[in-house]
Amino acid sequence: MKRVLLLLVALLLAWAWHERQALADFPGILSAYSAKEYCSCRFVMGLDEHYCRGYVQQYLPLTRLQEHSATRVVIAEGLGRSNQAAWLGPREGCRLLP
Repeated sequence: MKRVLLLLVALLLAWAWHERQALADFPGILSAYSAKEYCSCRFVMGLDEHYCRGYVQQYLPLTRLQEHSATRVVIAEGLGRSNQAAWLGPREGCRLLP
């Protein structure tokens, strides 16, 4: 039984090493996706806030999803990372801010 457990741990560590870049990028993807999609839902599609919050809801919860209606900027935080998206205009839509 110990050998099987050790083999599973070794396989898990080998997989994690192989996928280390994707695993390192994942925390930023959650907040970036949420900010961009919420911005598009609200300011491009013109849908209501409650619907858009449900639309971007993920299995992993966000720490913060904040909308600044006057400037049309959305801030999303999750897994220790924060991203912002802004509405640029009717032809450009929303874009992640650097």
